Amino acid sequence: MSLRALIDQIAALQVFAVAGASRSEEKESHQLYLALRSSGKTVYALNPNAEQIAGDPCYAALDNVPEQIECLVTVTQPEITEALLQEAARLNIRYVWMQPGSESEAAIHRAQAWGMQVVANGACLKETILERAAA
Repeated sequence: MSLRALIDQIAALQVFAVAGASRSEEKESHQLYLALRSSGKTVYALNPNAEQIAGDPCYAALDNVPEQIECLVTVTQPEITEALLQEAARLNIRYVWMQPGSESEAAIHRAQAWGMQVVANGACLKETILERAAA
């Protein structure tokens, strides 16, 4: 599958989890969370150190999210991304978008080995969402 086709598939999904969502409005992960939410997606914030992000409940782990996640978005250190993938595979999350800086070759290979569709290596989901909203 081409990268463009994969991005189109992910853009059509409705339920996302943003791992590493920040309470700080200046942080990219906070802005990404808001962009997904304002685009009409159901989005869950994952951050074990926060109770709320932008007034929404924040979850410590994927296990705590109250519905099936379609796409895990990582905005975390690569080693945290790698650890999250095992939980994502167990929960049958089929798509992973690794924001720039959150990916590693090990994480990409691990996700693909578990049958996940992966976007990584420089593609930014926030930019994709904003481009589609402007079109």
